[in-house]
Amino acid sequence: MNTQQTTPFSTVRDLLRYAVTRFTREKLFFGHGSENAFDEAAYLILHTLSLPIDRLEPFLDARLLPEEIASVMDIIERRVTDRIPAAYLTGEAWLQGYSFHVERGVIIPRSFLAELIVEQFAPWVPDPDGITDILELCTGSGCLAIMLADQFPNATVDAVELSPAALGVAQMNIDRYGMRDRIQLHHADLYDGIPDKRYQLIVTNPPYVNQSSMENLPPEYLHEPQMALAGGFDGMDIVRRIVRTAGERLTDDGLLIVEIGNEAEHAIAAFPELELTWLSTSGGDDRVFLLTAEQLKNLKTA
Repeated sequence: MNTQQTTPFSTVRDLLRYAVTRFTREKLFFGHGSENAFDEAAYLILHTLSLPIDRLEPFLDARLLPEEIASVMDIIERRVTDRIPAAYLTGEAWLQGYSFHVERGVIIPRSFLAELIVEQFAPWVPDPDGITDILELCTGSGCLAIMLADQFPNATVDAVELSPAALGVAQMNIDRYGMRDRIQLHHADLYDGIPDKRYQLIVTNPPYVNQSSMENLPPEYLHEPQMALAGGFDGMDIVRRIVRTAGERLTDDGLLIVEIGNEAEHAIAAFPELELTWLSTSGGDDRVFLLTAEQLKNLKTA
């Protein structure tokens, strides 16, 4: 196809306007990094043109080559027609300034925990340098394990994942950040088959989408592995397993930190005997909860 003859576009600005209009009219869903049509369009265009993704303004009126226009038009069309999430189209996802490789077969990195990790879970962790052992369950692409290792420089991280495909991507990201000596991957079902030790922190962003929500997912989410999303009837199947056993795996002063997205009501109902501490995130004050080892010890003996 001769793009110059079939489109009137010549600049980044032209393509940006077109993409925003297409994305808006087609009612695309944005939940994998971008929050709106403009941000998504800008990211896809800049990435496709190998331009810095945080510097749109200097390039808005740059005139593009025909093959560049064709490449951008192709990625816009795939995003609209196939409803493929942007991260799968570009092969990358960003969290708090960290870039991660992503591909089909692994959930796209996104987590409110990322905000808390870069704050080193203040004020709940008074001495970040004193953290030496961290367990991260349901690691997916390895994104949170990498951030944990980076933000807690004296810690080693055991990262657990059940999906072989996700483990492969996680290892790629770990190698990319040069953290093979800091992060150990485990092909395991939660606590089964991991080292017989206790951890100061157990951190997890598990599958937690309830059955009703799973039946009404936007098309973009259907491209992701459903095992990474589905949490059973009330979304708490895996969360229950994590909480019930965590006390056996934490040090006396350890913390369990769990992301549950929009499932706060179900989480509270699932653990009526526990007073969940909710941590503030950009998504609200009910997306991530914390439990202490003391609470979990009491749970075990109750």
